[in-house]
Amino acid sequence: MTATTATRSDDRIQRDVLDELAWDAQVRSTDIGVSVRDGVVSLTGGVDSAARRWAAVRGAQRVRGVRAVADDIEVRPTGPVDITDGDLAIAASRALEWNSFVPAERLDLTVADGWLMLRGAVEFGWQRRTAERELRRLRGVRGVTNLVEVQPAAPADSDRVRTDVQRALLRGIGTERVTVQVRGDTVTLSGVVRSWWERDQAERIAWSAEGVCMVRDQLLVGG
Repeated sequence: MTATTATRSDDRIQRDVLDELAWDAQVRSTDIGVSVRDGVVSLTGGVDSAARRWAAVRGAQRVRGVRAVADDIEVRPTGPVDITDGDLAIAASRALEWNSFVPAERLDLTVADGWLMLRGAVEFGWQRRTAERELRRLRGVRGVTNLVEVQPAAPADSDRVRTDVQRALLRGIGTERVTVQVRGDTVTLSGVVRSWWERDQAERIAWSAEGVCMVRDQLLVGG
């Protein structure tokens, strides 16, 4: 058990998560159930969009003492009943085209029952993440399956990638407790970070390195 979870009971974490979800303007749902066991938060219930579901998970991750989040929230779209899969496909395509950081011409999008599936290839991992984030924000989306592949223009230089990522981690989150291993085009992050925000930042930094096709996040959130 980490120092963080040792000083905070499950009951306290549960109250804090409920307060965080009620406070966050992107969530504010009374239909989300929260239970905690050994610092692991389980979220249940329903929300009206994939964006709100994602915001609820992120909200729970922000609470001190949370070790992991199990997302069992169901998306139950509300609002205009005339939003069709065709409407979603048009809106999603435009969202990708209007984002100057996403190579929309290299992506293929399909929609079925409000669920979006994204395929194609991009040069950087952060482009893959950006495309998915744009789609999650759309009204009527029940979920997103991201099958986009990362295909760098040049092969990764393992030593350079390791050095660049380690330096970026020091600049971005100021920690030396993250170990960076590079094998081929795959980066593995291990060690301990202080929060879920730091873990997300570490993964984002690794995906930003040139030549990286895969990031394995083995980081633990601790004190």
